[in-house]
Amino acid sequence: MQQDLSSTNPIGIFDSGVGGLTVANAICQLLPHENTIYFGDTIHLPYGDKSSEAVKNYAIRITEFLLEKKCKMVVVACNTASAAAFELLKKQFGNKILLVDVIDPMVNYVQEHFAKNKIGIIATKGTIASKVYESKLANVGVDDVQSLATPLLVHLIEEGFSQHTGSQLLVQEYLRSKELRKIDVLVLACTHYPILKNTIEEFYHHEVKVLDSTEITALAVKEKLQSQNLLNPSGNGKHEFYVSDFTKAFEDIAQLFYGKQIHLERMNIWKE
Repeated sequence: MQQDLSSTNPIGIFDSGVGGLTVANAICQLLPHENTIYFGDTIHLPYGDKSSEAVKNYAIRITEFLLEKKCKMVVVACNTASAAAFELLKKQFGNKILLVDVIDPMVNYVQEHFAKNKIGIIATKGTIASKVYESKLANVGVDDVQSLATPLLVHLIEEGFSQHTGSQLLVQEYLRSKELRKIDVLVLACTHYPILKNTIEEFYHHEVKVLDSTEITALAVKEKLQSQNLLNPSGNGKHEFYVSDFTKAFEDIAQLFYGKQIHLERMNIWKE
């Protein structure tokens, strides 16, 4: 680990769009002294429909950008990017910066609390196709796992329709699928999906435990920073927001999470 990392340096957080804001907000709530820089790669949204190689390239460039911004940690607040690129990021940047993904903390949490339960997983096509959750859960002794790709939910959320009747009907249609029958626990394996958590819990009449990665990832961030003595001890955290392409829905949802007017800066890091 480089010796010039400082506790006052920001935490970098990235996703393809607004979904990672659920993780960013949880980090800010748990660690109010921390400065954060969020990058939403809206020009390439959604990652779940992209090839693994494309997602790796996006993740590398965004991590480089966050390094340029002097971040002490990068949080990959996207399940698709975590599945496709996290191991590569560790190899390429692990000696320069702290790294946290959204998959490993969730796997550890499920193994600790729900190892004997029947687990359902919903996520983008990319995450489901990677079978990363099934593989990692099997490695820790959790074998009763069923998964379903639910890609249309991302589009609805990004367009600002999470509270629309149509999104509720789509959620119900997905959750009635045979792949999710008789589950005890449902893992929301996309950081967009916590925005629909109440709708999902209501569908199950609160009889299925619905897990999202927001607070679980925030705790992993805290633990890693503590282990390296890099927690910011004081001050009111400052938060910067960058997008590769401006969308009104992103601004609206970001302001909903943070409860105040935020400044979005367009930063197309893909230009030569």
